[in-house]
Amino acid sequence: MSSKIAVNKLPDQPGVYFFKRGREILYIGKATSLRDRVRSYFAKEIGETRGPKIEQMLALVTRVDYRATESVLEALILESNLIKEHQPIYNSREKDDKSFYYVLITKEVWPRVLLERGNDLAADKTLDGEIFGPYPHGSELKEALKIIRRIFPFRDKCAPESGRPCFNRQIGLCPGVCSGEITPANYAKIIRHLRLFFQGKKKALLALLQHEMKLAARKQNFEQAARLRNQIFALEHIQDVSLLKRTLRMSDMFLNMSDIRLEAYDVAHLSGKNTVGVMTVVTAGELDKASYRKFKLRGVAAEKSDDTANLREILERRFSHPEWPKPDLIIVDGGQAQINVATQVLALHKLKIPVIGVVKDDKHKAGHLLGRADLIRDYHREIILANAEAHRFAITYHRQLRGRMI
Repeated sequence: MSSKIAVNKLPDQPGVYFFKRGREILYIGKATSLRDRVRSYFAKEIGETRGPKIEQMLALVTRVDYRATESVLEALILESNLIKEHQPIYNSREKDDKSFYYVLITKEVWPRVLLERGNDLAADKTLDGEIFGPYPHGSELKEALKIIRRIFPFRDKCAPESGRPCFNRQIGLCPGVCSGEITPANYAKIIRHLRLFFQGKKKALLALLQHEMKLAARKQNFEQAARLRNQIFALEHIQDVSLLKRTLRMSDMFLNMSDIRLEAYDVAHLSGKNTVGVMTVVTAGELDKASYRKFKLRGVAAEKSDDTANLREILERRFSHPEWPKPDLIIVDGGQAQINVATQVLALHKLKIPVIGVVKDDKHKAGHLLGRADLIRDYHREIILANAEAHRFAITYHRQLRGRMI
């Protein structure tokens, strides 16, 4: 289906959308609601928060096409396959960045289904098999695999035919490769089903399951026929509530062309000596170590151990780099004073980015969070992860500098 940016005519259902310049595909994205997601790009009130890349792309868009799906899960799979097929120019990050996730079905007698980062696949030559991806949304892919595994249980880590059921077997997520409850031929059928699913061939998969169910019934293997019937029903009524909730949170709050980027900042020193600052990054719920930055602080504030002034210097130096991707959320170590400093620096750079403060308890653990309640609720795990990593990274960098001074 297509529309010359007639956004209100887009359906209120999951799917994949295409931003086009004529017939050229500029960008492919997925949506919980095609109408709401595409409309959000053109909303006036978010103009100040768009990055230059989005502004540049929207100036070129002449039409919007879409392909509706029956579930968010199918939209996630379809988006990956279409990005791989068309390689749109504004999906270049997804295409090139080896930190994104892939699904690997290993080439073994008892194939494993694994979730791997691109750089791990490139580095580990023992990981051989069929690869699906890249998937731009790593955290959503993890949720998707949980849903898929409930329909098609598979092996990931257990030892084949060990005679002992693994934990996943006990909860129904492994078909019994470990305990010897399934033959290689029947397990191969499960792997075939998974391949079809990750290829986005749901209709072909449903037809195959229908055929296998009728064949099992004809052979009076009613237990297997019932299992296949349940799989057909599950595929036709995918319950992707967790994916739906996460996608709604992300699309409502942030209108970026990649996953949410959180930046956390921290300072480390010893009585004002060797004062350093760091920036750590969490993207799509995962540590993005390639984007970390270190700052040596040598001003008067560093000598006096003035943490708020040190934070100001770090942020001013950070935002003097317009070539670095802008964050969607900033995490500072401290309370209202640190939040105020961050807000002042952002205002000087004419940026409107939410700031969350992490107040520590007497054991230097995250006590409570200050800032917007909805962001704290929806991104609590990511905020704590980013803050803890910033603390670790700052201490490590400080110790390295101290070691050089000795």
